[in-house]
Amino acid sequence: MPEEPEGYVNYVQRVYESRSNDELASNYDAWADTYDQDTIENWGRLDPDVGAEIFAKHVPTDARILDAGAGTGIVGKLLSDKGYRKIAGIDLSEGMLQQARSKGVYQELRQMTLGERLDFPDDAFDAVVSIGVFTQGHARPGSFDELIRVTRPGGKIVFGLRTDIYEDEGFQQKQSALEAEGRWTLVERSRDFLGMPKKQLDKYNNIWVYEVS
Repeated sequence: MPEEPEGYVNYVQRVYESRSNDELASNYDAWADTYDQDTIENWGRLDPDVGAEIFAKHVPTDARILDAGAGTGIVGKLLSDKGYRKIAGIDLSEGMLQQARSKGVYQELRQMTLGERLDFPDDAFDAVVSIGVFTQGHARPGSFDELIRVTRPGGKIVFGLRTDIYEDEGFQQKQSALEAEGRWTLVERSRDFLGMPKKQLDKYNNIWVYEVS
């Protein structure tokens, strides 16, 4: 196991321990320049690739897509490589959005925060993808309400979720409640996998696919 780069460990601790959205945004602003190298190159992050593969099984390439929590645009680039062209992205960190803009794959990128009202009309998108966002100290279960609102009936919401967060922080109850209310239907839940298998303390993840009712 390679020794952990000091800067990477510090940034992970900072984002996971953020006490407010403003603090979280500031921590991601500081990390933006090295985020891709730290997570993808150094630690073999898998959830963007797994998420993009599962997304492509369920969503046609002409779909209007919202990348909710786009970060540096890792997922947007993977989807673009698969032929998706109508991609909008949002993130709470302007520093991360600057990195996403440099990839040249988004029609639109805007600063917004999951859990707050999103500045899009009802049914604006055919699909939402949100990878690496539902984790410790990040977007909460209530964020799903707005993602459902901006997705047309029959559209898909595809997101990654750490298994411990699902069980311990209200996601299981919220996801089940939304299904019981007839607001979405579960289509697929992936196998458990380590999001960053080269990182000693990494957690297991799933990719979830729901269809909006």
